[in-house]
Amino acid sequence: MLTKGVRLHHDNARPHTSRQTTTLIEEFRWETVTQPPYNPDVAASDFHLFPKLKEHLGGTQFQDDQEVQEAVLDFLRGQAVEFFDSGFKKWLYRQQKYIERNGDYVEN
Repeated sequence: MLTKGVRLHHDNARPHTSRQTTTLIEEFRWETVTQPPYNPDVAASDFHLFPKLKEHLGGTQFQDDQEVQEAVLDFLRGQAVEFFDSGFKKWLYRQQKYIERNGDYVEN
């Protein structure tokens, strides 16, 4: 895929849709692969990170936001490189399916 040039995958957040950003992307002739407003099949946080984080934090009582933030950071720091690598590989697979199906729903 990379031998065909640069492809950017981004959501529809304001910085990605600003005139300055879109002009620069056009100037570099980069192809963009957009994501629909909400599609958990191609958002790695939804199909890989959040389920594991939810499992890890499940049943825990927190006193304040600071405790939640610390618990999340501890979880992220405690993950082996393979955890993140696995999520990226799953994302690539799902993204390819998404592209092949022209944006249609992607099954597991």
